[in-house]
Amino acid sequence: MPFDIIDPTIIMGGVGLSCGILLGVAARFLTVTVNPRIEALTALLPGVNCGACGLPGCSEYARALIMHGAKVNLCKPGGPKTMRQIAVFLGVEPVTMERQVALVLCGGDDKTAIRKFCYNGIADCAAAALVGGGDKACGYGCLGLGSCARICPTEAIEITHARLAVIHPELCIGCGQCVKACPKKIIQLVPESRTIHVLCRSKDRGNVVKKNCSIGCIGCTLCTKAAGNAIKMEGALAVVDYTQPLENEEAITKCPQHTIIKRSGRKEVPA
Repeated sequence: MPFDIIDPTIIMGGVGLSCGILLGVAARFLTVTVNPRIEALTALLPGVNCGACGLPGCSEYARALIMHGAKVNLCKPGGPKTMRQIAVFLGVEPVTMERQVALVLCGGDDKTAIRKFCYNGIADCAAAALVGGGDKACGYGCLGLGSCARICPTEAIEITHARLAVIHPELCIGCGQCVKACPKKIIQLVPESRTIHVLCRSKDRGNVVKKNCSIGCIGCTLCTKAAGNAIKMEGALAVVDYTQPLENEEAITKCPQHTIIKRSGRKEVPA
């Protein structure tokens, strides 16, 4: 065999052998030891890696639980069931926790809310909000361009034909990603067991609201009189206090704008 072929073969073989030796040494001395308890605890978590706990993912939350004593009730997608499993695994007392689901606090679609101009830009709510606050006459309403739906890991959010975001609670895991994505800040995590909601976030006065949306809250206070402390006024807006019990449906029937809805369990039902 000619030397001009043998020499490169020997050189390449030597390089390959050297790389193999170096990789073997690196594997021996640079191996990261994995805590089996962290792995076992990670397996109990949903694996969504949504960041709702405030950490980059499920494995980091498991590490924080083991190494730093993080709270056992930070996993919103897992809810009470996962919280109890974590508590048992760690040998600590479980805490009170109710599963939460996301709710769009706006009912103004193309049938009920006025559009002040035709937006033909990027189909992104944050981008649309930069143009005069969005195309809706109500500056607090859902823009219906689907930024929340695209970020949802479980496809729980539907954009209706009338351009309104609607969350299907039976699919929602309560990760809160849609809450962060909404530029209008009208998506809120609410206790799953609560059934009565005010679907409006407008802070405008009643006469302005009526011009912009036929089902917006006009601040008449009739619902607060019927619901007691469970519905309070924040300026001209009625807001549900989810820390207070609210089972009296009179607030729904008293609302002249039909802004208040009832959602039984995890599905919306007519009042």
